[in-house]
Formats: sequence, structure tokens, C-alpha cells
Amino acid sequence: MASIICGSLAFDTIMNFEGRFAEQILPDQLHILNVSFLVPALRRDFGGCAGNIAYALRQLGGTALPMATLGNDGASYIDRLQNLGISTEFVRTIDGTYTAQAMIITDRDNNQINGFHPGAMEQAHLNHIAARDDIKIGIIAPDGRDAMWQHAEQFAAARIPFVFDPGQQLPRFDRSELRALLEQASWVTVNDYEGKMLSDRTGWSSAEISCRVQGLIITLGADGCEVWLAGAKTHIEPIKADAVVDPTGCGDAFRGAMLFGLERGWSLLRCATLGNHLGSLKIAQRGPQNYTVDLKLLGL
Repeated sequence: MASIICGSLAFDTIMNFEGRFAEQILPDQLHILNVSFLVPALRRDFGGCAGNIAYALRQLGGTALPMATLGNDGASYIDRLQNLGISTEFVRTIDGTYTAQAMIITDRDNNQINGFHPGAMEQAHLNHIAARDDIKIGIIAPDGRDAMWQHAEQFAAARIPFVFDPGQQLPRFDRSELRALLEQASWVTVNDYEGKMLSDRTGWSSAEISCRVQGLIITLGADGCEVWLAGAKTHIEPIKADAVVDPTGCGDAFRGAMLFGLERGWSLLRCATLGNHLGSLKIAQRGPQNYTVDLKLLGL
């Protein structure tokens, strides 16, 4: 069986700042902020939420169907997906646009400042979800605003259960829209910052949100994650990484593991444990799609 992964395909330009943002930014001068960070290390990686989640799912042996849009400069990304054995049947090229671009600066404490050009991603609503016998589950990851809204309706109409992962696109939806999206979703996953914003915008606590879906996962970085089921919270301990090198894509690795487990009927607690394992593997490698998974070590 396969998983539809709605989200962005992007090129990530990743820069490492050897200091701390907190030491360079004066809190009482934010109204006239003017800073420059020296970044000795720079590289370009394949990224985007759909690409990263598909990579994680494929590493685990799952079948990923990314649904995304690329610009005229996206041919190398299509080649990469196909070389990884990931289908590109739902990947569309939008003429006259660039592929989405993320510019990411990471400091020595793994805090990040991002700039994002959506490019072709803003046309992702041109892709359409329909029921198909081999499609069991899906995820709506950060994508074009219209695409996220329409794909939620299409998943619901096709009776395909899906994970709602609003991510950095969360501020683009108002209270009524977020409530409507949550009512259509089967599961929700956010990081701790997004979780607070989601509660603030919807007016629903984490416990209340978890009672409206089959489960809510809040990732906590190095502290593991929280799994909320029917209003009750369970903390899942983190998996210690061999090294802390680059956090870019850790959340997407977690979500790929979550899809893998949900497709197989696992409990959300077991899915979260596998997600913590994949996050620990990813953070030890640079870039969002450069880690490998030993299935035997994971007991798979």
C-alpha cells in the first residue's frame, strides 16, 4: 500500500553560523533590527517537506507518492526521486516558476532562521487527490495555502485518512479554517512551538484537539515527544543521537516514520517511538535526505 504525501519539494541552501543568534540580536532593538551572520559553511541540498517525508518513508521500505510542484529548474529533483525508487506520478512542473527555495541559517545551539520562496509550490492546488485502491493514507504537510485547504477536502471526500501537519504555514489560516481542517483530519502533528500557536488560534487545548481526532503528536526536539489520545498525554522518551550535526529535516523524518507505522496499523505510541529513532539518525547527518536506516537495528 502507498501513502500520498502532499507538501513542498524544495532546494535547501543551508548555512552554519558558528555563534549564537541570542548573542547577536538585542531584544530592545528589534524594532530596528539589522544583523548579518558570517556563515563559513554553505551547501545546497534536496529538501522540502514532501521530499523529506518521502525519503524517510522510502528508507523504511514504504511506498511514497509525493504530490508536489516543481519549477523549470526541478529536473534534477525528479531524477533524484526516481533514482531513489520514489514515484513522480503526482509531481507536476509549473512553467515560468522556480522550484521552492529555503534559505536556512543554523547557529551553534541548532536554532534556525529561515527564509522561504514558495515559487511553484503556490500552484500545488492544481494537483488533485482521488480514491485509489493502493492508497491507504496521506499527509498534508506545509504546502501552498490553497492546496492544503483543497487537499484536506479531497482526502475527506475520498475517505482517505490523513495526518495534518500545518508547520510553518499555520499562520496563514484563521480560527475557523484551522478548526475545519482539524475536523477533517485523522491525526495531527506539530512541534511544541506550533502546538502552542495551534491552541492559541483554535481556542482548543492540546487535550481538546486530541479528542477531535484519533491522536495528536507534539514533537519536543531533544526531549522526545508527547502523544495525546482522547485528552490524555503520554511522553515518549527521546533516542540519543550519535552526534548532533544538523536538525534540518528531523521533523520530516519523524513524520515519515509516523506514516509508515500508521499504514501498518500501529499504535500512535509505537509510531512516535519509531519517529524518535529516525529523528536521531537524521540529526547526526548534514542535510535532510542524507541519512541511512538499518532496518534490522530498528527491528523491522
